[in-house]
Amino acid sequence: MVSLKLRLPLLLTACALVAWLPACKPGKTPASAPAEPVEKHYPLTGQILKIDAAQTTLLVQHDKIPGFMPAMTMEFTVSDGDLANAKEGQRIRADLVMDAQDNARLEKIWPVDPVAESAVQAAAGALRQDTAIRGKSAYREVGENLPDFALYDQDGRVVTAARFRGKQVMLNFIFSRCPVATMCPAATANMTTTQRKAHEAGIANIEFVSITLDPDYDTPGVLKEYARVRGIDTYNFSFLTGPEGAIKDLLTQFGIIAAFDGSILKHTLATLLINEQGKIIWRADGSQWFPDDFVSKMRKEAK
Repeated sequence: MVSLKLRLPLLLTACALVAWLPACKPGKTPASAPAEPVEKHYPLTGQILKIDAAQTTLLVQHDKIPGFMPAMTMEFTVSDGDLANAKEGQRIRADLVMDAQDNARLEKIWPVDPVAESAVQAAAGALRQDTAIRGKSAYREVGENLPDFALYDQDGRVVTAARFRGKQVMLNFIFSRCPVATMCPAATANMTTTQRKAHEAGIANIEFVSITLDPDYDTPGVLKEYARVRGIDTYNFSFLTGPEGAIKDLLTQFGIIAAFDGSILKHTLATLLINEQGKIIWRADGSQWFPDDFVSKMRKEAK
């Protein structure tokens, strides 16, 4: 298993363990190895003035960065996913990264929209209260309803649980940097296969949802690139991210364990099918499930 340098605070749930990934210790750097280039990170807020797709850059009029530089207009390199989500005139918050050669790039870009942020935070607060009230019964069994939530999708739009009412939903949890082929990569491959088979079977009232386990890294732009690289059709497939607290509560209510052991994210997997009335009707733990089984259950619900 590859060691990842992840910075997300420890995620804990009170649910029963289904299956843990084995951890591995990072190898020691030989004494003769050159030191890693030092990168410096600064929080940045500002407004996008221009998008240069050819150069993969954004021209941003940014606010003062305390202890580093005054407010000014600068050009920053960004990822393909962040470039695709960018809109001229949009306000953003991001992580400004300066490398050893003083090259500047932006990472962890989030849209700044007070109305959207208020909706997401209000939903996170309600979900936190709901989890606390449910206490030891927080885990939602088959037969219970999908909890309410509001998160951001891969396009930076707010998505609520209410959006899926009247449709079946196939839902799981993954994170973009998962290095173990039999875990998140296998789960995503199974989801896309099920998406294709459901389409071939004429099942139209179905939405696919993958919620990140690693919201600190998996911003909308990262998830957009994750879907693009894998050729995933997002017409009915949403990759969701949002406040860490909301993700934690969803993990608890869906019975997913995800916790950092040093730099290693150990986690379990589960895939759920929710009917048109928002009720959980089936659950498959782990990644070794068969798309045909889900499609068969979707057909029965669609009748």
